[in-house]
Amino acid sequence: MTSIMSSSAVLADRPPLPMRPTPHERDGRQPSPAGGRPHPRQHSTSQSDPVILGALRRVVDEQIGPRGAGAIYQNQDGAFEVLALIRDPEHARALLNRRCAQWALIVKDVLRPGAEPFAIGSVWTTSDYLVREADDVRGAAAEEMVL
Repeated sequence: MTSIMSSSAVLADRPPLPMRPTPHERDGRQPSPAGGRPHPRQHSTSQSDPVILGALRRVVDEQIGPRGAGAIYQNQDGAFEVLALIRDPEHARALLNRRCAQWALIVKDVLRPGAEPFAIGSVWTTSDYLVREADDVRGAAAEEMVL
């Protein structure tokens, strides 16, 4: 009778099992070919097309709504003063930790004493309303400081 201890010697004499065939998706076992398909973000033509840039700007403006620096708005979460509007996508992505962020707002909750400013990326909806409009002069200065 063969014991468990002696079966390891028997397995050492056997050839290794064959690997499964490579699946359609890459699993990391083999290096990717040099001429592979590029990531869609690498060769985007939208950065130079003025029509696409204009459409993106309109979408961003609609998402931000009337929330410029100095504005106070209210929604179901509370009332917030907008301290800064960031339109630089790289800065907004870093603040919000989102890969697709195009803008961000730095707001402060005006209903909580001692509240700390924080970044948000929530879009303007029909449930949001302005309490105080943005200061044009202050808003331009705050945007220049942040960018």
